[in-house]
Amino acid sequence: MIFGLKIKNILFILLGAAIFSFGLVNFNMQNKLAEGGFTGITLLLYFLFGWNPSYTNLILNIPLFFIGWKMLGKNAFLYTIIGTVGVSIFLWILQRNPVDMPLKSDLTLAALFAGVFAGIGLGIIFRFGGTTGGVDIIARLAQKFFGWGMGKTMFLFDACVITLSLITYLNYKEAMYTLVAVFVGARVIDFMQEGAYSARGAMIISEKNEQIAKKIMEEMDRGVTALKGYGSYTKNERDVLYCVVAKNELIRLKNLITSVDPHAFISISVVHDVHGEGFTLDENKMPIGD
Repeated sequence: MIFGLKIKNILFILLGAAIFSFGLVNFNMQNKLAEGGFTGITLLLYFLFGWNPSYTNLILNIPLFFIGWKMLGKNAFLYTIIGTVGVSIFLWILQRNPVDMPLKSDLTLAALFAGVFAGIGLGIIFRFGGTTGGVDIIARLAQKFFGWGMGKTMFLFDACVITLSLITYLNYKEAMYTLVAVFVGARVIDFMQEGAYSARGAMIISEKNEQIAKKIMEEMDRGVTALKGYGSYTKNERDVLYCVVAKNELIRLKNLITSVDPHAFISISVVHDVHGEGFTLDENKMPIGD
């Protein structure tokens, strides 16, 4: 721990900053593609005036650090500083050591690579508690003082930056590929936030709930929760079982339930993120992988 921060989180935030910066330098900057948010402003200043993004990124964010540090909380604020400074440092390094990727003739690939690298980099940063400053802080301020949703503020800011880029230095072709990169980046961020791993949640209604719960706990080593339910048609109270299993355990769960009660009602839903014993904690309540 450093000042209450986890070393693991710091290392992953720096990794995310490196990946994000690699994409900016080698795909956005080499192929004249814009971006949303404060990153988009740094690219706009680079293409218009030649100002180095590694410097403008810090200069633009420093005032926001002073404005937003109380809102973020100590840990989130420190992680945000690490993420922002990390991006600037890696931008500085990578601009001096670029990788030659001649993709001018295939802007589709350039946009896809730009989106994927931005999405993976930012997704890692967000997943480990950091941000890269900028719009995230502005969105929090807008939510507090104007009641605007963070998603709405971020979308409006991104739209304004991309529109300004289109007016000043992008042609229609580069603008369209920029939108492709931004869309891909947003989807990859969602994927990274939700995790490649997804579980399945099962709601089970049966006349043999006790037998089913016992079998699941004993044979699959999964917890089962009994929820109180009420049948609108029968007017009878009954228990509803809820169980979360790994995706590859779903068929086994269904077979186990139907072996006890072939007439059981089973509803399956996708669970994007799971925390707790059997998933992120072991049997001793310790984090798995730590």
